[in-house]
Amino acid sequence: QVQLVESGGGLVQSGGSLRLSCAASGSTLENSAIGWFRQAPGKEREGVLCISRTSDRNIYYADSVKGRFTGSRDKGKNTVYLQMNSLTPEDTAVYYCAMMYGYCSDYPQRYRYWGQGTQVTVSS
Repeated sequence: QVQLVESGGGLVQSGGSLRLSCAASGSTLENSAIGWFRQAPGKEREGVLCISRTSDRNIYYADSVKGRFTGSRDKGKNTVYLQMNSLTPEDTAVYYCAMMYGYCSDYPQRYRYWGQGTQVTVSS
């Protein structure tokens, strides 16, 4: 059974940074696509970016995070990260990591395994 556990969320001031972690157990994250999603109150879940399974390339789905957010993978720790810089109140949401064995997609339905989510709150 694959489990994804996220950590690193919290309260930060506008302009600050956070790094979210997503640790996997029960399976290796190698050769899997890892999506980062977020859901703000009253809004649908949206794709933020995906870490490609073949090259670890970041595929961005939210234009607003380009140049500020970066996804990475540490195969030795079986963990992926989302580095978030220059945060704004519009980034406030619950952030989720998700895993699938196919190619990156911004459709949440395509991801088989999900973390529990971690709250990120950015104050102005």
